[in-house]
Amino acid sequence: MPCEICGLSARNKLCEGCVNGAKAIHALLTSTKSDNNSANTRGPVNNSTNHAANTSSSNLSGFTLALRRASEMKEKVNYLSSCLNAFKGQVHKDILVKPGNNGPSIAAHKSLLSANSVIFKFMLDSDACKAPPGHTITLAELSYVELHALLEFLYRGELPKEKLEKHVYTLSIAADKYEIKLLQKYCEHHMLGSLNTSNALELLEISETYKSYSHLKVEAMIFIIKNVEGIVFTPKFDAFAVENPHLAVQITRASVITNKNKKHKV
Repeated sequence: MPCEICGLSARNKLCEGCVNGAKAIHALLTSTKSDNNSANTRGPVNNSTNHAANTSSSNLSGFTLALRRASEMKEKVNYLSSCLNAFKGQVHKDILVKPGNNGPSIAAHKSLLSANSVIFKFMLDSDACKAPPGHTITLAELSYVELHALLEFLYRGELPKEKLEKHVYTLSIAADKYEIKLLQKYCEHHMLGSLNTSNALELLEISETYKSYSHLKVEAMIFIIKNVEGIVFTPKFDAFAVENPHLAVQITRASVITNKNKKHKV
């Protein structure tokens, strides 16, 4: 359920941040009352009381900042929700985007496509697209479900985990081709987090082919060298080496250098 103060997700009526803020306010009020009583009965306030008051004031400032951030986050969520509603509905859409497998076209907004991709902007600024609403552009490399996932990301700024996992490779290629910077970072972050012995070669190949993912290439190569025996001595690596001989050479050389460095340290 949403927090009754900031609107963020909460187990009870208040989220943890608002509960801690309420405690800080209570501590500050209690400390202030104690200070007034101490001044009347014992003279000057001692250092420990001052420290408690300062700590409470600091907590209160942190609570205020947290509330402000929560409010900004709520506004962002509302904005993205309105964009998503525009995507799901048929609100002033002026372009049809068609997949490459003869699937049905999906209506979208030229302005949003142009704002997220310089390639889309170039396509839509061409004379062919300066037509009445309903003109069509085709992204031939995407299936209908992949195209839907791409457009959903452009409207939401994120994707459900299961949808991202299913289409991350195709989306990363599309993000590189159409220079969709946010989607590039989003896909690379997910691929880095999912790096393992079963997909390391595939991720290395993607990062080599599509230059937007240089950080992924470095991390994939480091991971492969660390787990070289479990990756190189497999049928998958044999097929990989045939298709990517230059990468196979890089892996071999890096592995040899790493082993030499280990021996020198010993």
